[in-house]
Amino acid sequence: MISATRRRLMIATLGLPLAPALGQTRPPTPSCGKNTPPQTAGPFYTPNTPLRALLAEKGTKAERLFLAGVVMNQRCEPVAKALLDFWHCDEAGAYDNSGYRYRGHQFADGGGRYRLETILPGVYPGRTRHIHVRVQAPGRGVLTTQLYFPGESGNRRDGIWRPELEVRFERANGARHAVFEFVVDA
Repeated sequence: MISATRRRLMIATLGLPLAPALGQTRPPTPSCGKNTPPQTAGPFYTPNTPLRALLAEKGTKAERLFLAGVVMNQRCEPVAKALLDFWHCDEAGAYDNSGYRYRGHQFADGGGRYRLETILPGVYPGRTRHIHVRVQAPGRGVLTTQLYFPGESGNRRDGIWRPELEVRFERANGARHAVFEFVVDA
């Protein structure tokens, strides 16, 4: 169950319509005291992405996704200026391996908060829908992991899907609004 302090922090800082998501009975993802599980970067990581929080490409008709959350340490304290590097495939399930479509990095603010605007990634054979991310607290090691979406038909067939890496989300105003809190060494 999400503590009252964490609930107030999420509602106050994210500005998302999250009442249904916060009422879920599954545990928060992840709970403080336990680091977010690492996962492979996969074959499509590209370094030196542009600094940006808007990954949605002009002209796309794909469903918008607003992902937000907080980077915290194991004591549930926010990690200011954490680096977050995101990448995912386009709506057809293809990665841009020559440029930076659907790729970018940002830094958490002084309260550990981040916010990303992108699209709902497509699906490709052998995998379920997911977003890759690298998170790094200042002066610490890099956590590489993947985020997943609840209710996807491919989740259980995907060999590396983990339920604790699912975002919490709801649909509102023609888009998906998702939340994920990262816990890292800091």
